[in-house]
Amino acid sequence: MPLFQQRDSWSVDGGGQVLDLETAVKDGILGSAAAGGGALAGGTTEKLDLKKMIEKIEPAGADDVPSVFICPISLDAMVDPVTLCTGQTYERANILKWLSMGHRTCPTTMQELWDDAVTPNKTLHQLIHTWFSQRYLLMKKRSEDVGGRTVELLDTLSRVKGQARIQALKELGNLVSSHLAAAKKAFSDAGSGGLALLLSLIGPFTSHAVGSDVIAILANLPLDSDAKANLMQPSKISVVVDILNEGTIDTKISCARLLELLMEDKNFRSEILSSLSLLVGLLRLVKNGRHPNGVAAGLRLLKRICSQQQQVRGLMLSVGAVPQLVDPLQYMGPDCLELALEILEELASLPQGRAALKDCPQTIPAMVKLLMRVSEACTQLALSILWTVCKLAPDECAPVAVEAGLAAKLLLVIQSGCNPCLKQRSAELLKLCSLNYTATIFMSKCKLTRTIQ
Repeated sequence: MPLFQQRDSWSVDGGGQVLDLETAVKDGILGSAAAGGGALAGGTTEKLDLKKMIEKIEPAGADDVPSVFICPISLDAMVDPVTLCTGQTYERANILKWLSMGHRTCPTTMQELWDDAVTPNKTLHQLIHTWFSQRYLLMKKRSEDVGGRTVELLDTLSRVKGQARIQALKELGNLVSSHLAAAKKAFSDAGSGGLALLLSLIGPFTSHAVGSDVIAILANLPLDSDAKANLMQPSKISVVVDILNEGTIDTKISCARLLELLMEDKNFRSEILSSLSLLVGLLRLVKNGRHPNGVAAGLRLLKRICSQQQQVRGLMLSVGAVPQLVDPLQYMGPDCLELALEILEELASLPQGRAALKDCPQTIPAMVKLLMRVSEACTQLALSILWTVCKLAPDECAPVAVEAGLAAKLLLVIQSGCNPCLKQRSAELLKLCSLNYTATIFMSKCKLTRTIQ
């Protein structure tokens, strides 16, 4: 039988403090609603899962958790506190692991254990549960009152700096992403002051931690012409581009979306985004096929940029845009494929673009594969690129295209219900590819008989 018996209240930290509900309320660890096992302690709290509450609350306010609730081993809040014969309390799983490793001492005091039994600390568990319940319900109430909480956070941002500012921005960002419609209304009700405050946080000396959170918020909000004009300052564009190149995947997506919003403004000047750094960052985002949302965001912005300015298309080619766009085609979904092909067609409008497409070893196989595979729009774009490449160097490219199965695909296009212009271009390309072969060899190469049948 264990020498250490369970009691209604427990001493912690070597016997320095006695914890019970009345003491906890008196010392300010719990609010008065918990006194005597009130509604939070005896009613609502039993329906709330302690582990889930801790997971939601700790990241937002770990410094606020009373030290007596923290397991000395893991330094995390305890879900199932148990007490050793020395009077020290630990999370059950942590102390059992310690004992299973052959230790016969108390991890905190290093006293030798005269009894290795662990006793559930029910009073401390109730205190922990009640404390986290209060914080959780308060947090939930605040999240439901999106407008009021948004105003509170904006007020906080106007007064604090450093880590407190980053914390307030993160909470505001979560609020905007979780309750977008309500958050938009809250910013609208706040007038231009809310947006102006966020815009003031972006400048030459903005840290990436602050800038990333501000950009994530702005990318989700409707921006008026004044806000867009403010963001179009070269110093602020430079900050956004830097963060796009160095941020997380979510941050990169937010940067791309924000820049796309700016391009929708009637006063937007395309030369603002004519930087190699931006183009390199967007191409990296597109090439990272593991994140479809990032690929789509990068392609949308690249399409808008390169369609507005020939100079930008030249810059894209100078940083190797063609292979970086062609290689990921095999991983893209239909919408992204169409965007990527549109960009490649834009690049093909320049002589150096056509040369880059010809020199990329994956261009012809990738385009042939896309014919009659995804949509009529993709087929038309792929066919346009193939025609450009084969016309540029028929002796070099036509045999490669035939070996990749182009002729059979072209016959499928001709026999399909595609528009007449597409069929006409297919016939012209088929004729171009056949010039280097006799009729017999060409038929054997592209298996025309089987295709016709």
